[in-house]
Amino acid sequence: MTGAPGHLRRKAERRGRSAEFLVGILYRLQGYQILETRYRAPGGEIDLIARRGKLIAFIEVKRRDDENAAIAAVTPKNRRRLESAARSFAARRPHFDEFAFRYDIAAVSRFRIKLVKDAWRADAA
Repeated sequence: MTGAPGHLRRKAERRGRSAEFLVGILYRLQGYQILETRYRAPGGEIDLIARRGKLIAFIEVKRRDDENAAIAAVTPKNRRRLESAARSFAARRPHFDEFAFRYDIAAVSRFRIKLVKDAWRADAA
């Protein structure tokens, strides 16, 4: 069936954007300001970057049918890419030097959003 892979890719893209939108709303309701969506850097991409007080949260959003599968989908390789993009973000914004950074996973399933705040710590570089 010609065209089916492209159709599935577009559907997955829409679902991903929808999940990111919902997670953004949830963070806003918790008092965060969304600084960036789909931040791209040479080393990787960050789905959402949010700020509350002196904290910057780098958020990886995963949409799966099961929230545990969504959490497991954030592999060590994904984490390294996110950390690389976060370093790029921070390097371009010295006014955030005194802020704490945190890595979150937002696992979006059919009926629930599970936030795993401070899901991992970046290796000291």
